[in-house]
Amino acid sequence: MIVLKYGIYSVLGLTYLGLALGSLPGLRMNRATIALVGSAFLIALGVVTLHEAWEAIDAKTIVFLLSMMVVNANLAYAGFFPQALSVLLSFTRSPLGVLIALTFGSGILSAIFLNDTIALIFTPLTLSLTQALGLNPIPYLLAVAGATNIGSVATLSGNPQNILIGSFSGIGYLEFLRALSPVAVIGLIIQIGLLWLLYPEVRSRSVPQVSLQACDNLFTTKTRIFKPLYQKTLIITTGLLIAFVAGLPLTESALVAASLLLITRRVKPQRILKKVDWNLLVMFSGLFILTRVTQKLNLLQPFTHAINSAVGLLGVTAILSNLISNVPAVLLLQPLISKDDTHSWLLLAAGSTLAGNLTLFGSVANLIVAEAANELGYKLTFWEHLRFGAPLTVCTLFLVYLWVH
Repeated sequence: MIVLKYGIYSVLGLTYLGLALGSLPGLRMNRATIALVGSAFLIALGVVTLHEAWEAIDAKTIVFLLSMMVVNANLAYAGFFPQALSVLLSFTRSPLGVLIALTFGSGILSAIFLNDTIALIFTPLTLSLTQALGLNPIPYLLAVAGATNIGSVATLSGNPQNILIGSFSGIGYLEFLRALSPVAVIGLIIQIGLLWLLYPEVRSRSVPQVSLQACDNLFTTKTRIFKPLYQKTLIITTGLLIAFVAGLPLTESALVAASLLLITRRVKPQRILKKVDWNLLVMFSGLFILTRVTQKLNLLQPFTHAINSAVGLLGVTAILSNLISNVPAVLLLQPLISKDDTHSWLLLAAGSTLAGNLTLFGSVANLIVAEAANELGYKLTFWEHLRFGAPLTVCTLFLVYLWVH
């Protein structure tokens, strides 16, 4: 019996360690496979049955995520995201203007669509743009990474943890938007001010003396628009956003929109489905099972008193989000919050999202930017990010405390 108990706690501890690190030494495993394998072993050890594990998976969250990924994939193929950035940058080409455009462009689009998608698409565009204008890419990469996290705090559809919170709490789309959009806007302004202080070269308001024709050619190449798909996707996405604002069920609305987009004669279905982040969906399923296990083992007891105050909840959320990532943190803490405690749900949503800016490993969006930049020959180091992320996180979490509290 004691051996079994130690076995269970060892598997659970090793699983969360792997989730924190993103891998396990000597093994080719990512967070998705770690969550899945850990869940399988815990089922095998009898902590939960297969039926209990299946019931632990929140179908609404999985379907909503999948549907939004399909919508985002269609927007990407249609050429919407590069076109949106091109429109923003048509107003300015100065270093400061580009910083402001990237910050608000990334932030606003992340509020509407999943932040990871924006990070994935904007990173290569940002690198190409800074190359064309002869600018240091690092502050602009940091702007994209930070803004995708900050902007996504504004809506229930902005990031995976907000999607979870929407499912658990029942908070309406408009209610959530009204509560946290001011935090997102002020947070983006704080980010611009911080980058202005840290990187003197971004302060210039004059256009660099380089070939602007090269920059124009960049966006001519990058913004290849597939008109029929573009128009169809924009109409359906607009309808989806109207449904959200009108208070229609989020999951059902997103599923209908995704289904309409999958009815097509122009795009092969495998091209869209290849863009779906199946790793994230598998990881979520595993995390739901792990959360059920922690509940069953009563491992959440130490957090019960710590989250009774706004400061305590924000502090615990920020620490857990950086130790095991924000989605697992939300899943761990959600059983301790009653469904009608809107105040605490908002603190959990904002805290888990904004804490992602603290370190390079704090959010998937940060890692996407760093990895994409690395593949293209630019190094965004842990310490470079921490110099920017630590003060940004402290300022924005203090802002959340003042605003929501």
